[in-house]
Amino acid sequence: MYVCSCFGVTEAQVKKHADAGACTPRQIASACKAGTDCGGCVRRIQALLGRGDCPRRELIDQRQEPVVASVARPVLSDAA
Repeated sequence: MYVCSCFGVTEAQVKKHADAGACTPRQIASACKAGTDCGGCVRRIQALLGRGDCPRRELIDQRQEPVVASVARPVLSDAA
């Protein structure tokens, strides 16, 4: 059955990419373009991926503290 009509991507293809390590709709989109045109298939892709199927998601869920990225701040000089 087709998941993405815009690019002709099937459930089997989405599952194949998930088995290869794609854990998010964005990663599926990178692999096969599904979800990048009209976006109507993104919820179906999310359902196919499931919440607990990604090992990285399980690691994030086990953390006690929020996951935040550190951002380097620019160094300002007095010379102008």
